[in-house]
Amino acid sequence: MFDLNTSDAVGKLILRLTVGILVLFHGLSKITSDGSLDFIAGRLTGLGLPDFIAYGVFIGEVVAPLLLIAGVFSRLSGMVVVINMLFAIALMHTGDLFSLTDQGGYRLELQALYLFGGLAILFLGSGRYAFRPD
Repeated sequence: MFDLNTSDAVGKLILRLTVGILVLFHGLSKITSDGSLDFIAGRLTGLGLPDFIAYGVFIGEVVAPLLLIAGVFSRLSGMVVVINMLFAIALMHTGDLFSLTDQGGYRLELQALYLFGGLAILFLGSGRYAFRPD
């Protein structure tokens, strides 16, 4: 049978690795794609926000995921992922908030999984299998 204390820690590890690795792919894509930061900055200025906030995407999609993977400042990193996803939804996906795909799924299911995965990490913490458990 499963030891509840061990399975809880393993579940937190799986959640941290899943959210961290998958969000990191988006951050690496933005680093290697020309013009992605300028595009984000343009969207921000279109909303009346300063364009330097666009650099926050590197914190939300590179730094925070790396910290999640390592299990360092996991709760804070989960909160950063949540904030990053709220910005992503506000900048790019507000028209899709109440939309379904042609197959009947929620159009923002990927964004929702990242958002709520980050929120779960914020509340659950890193678990035992982390470089700096909290």
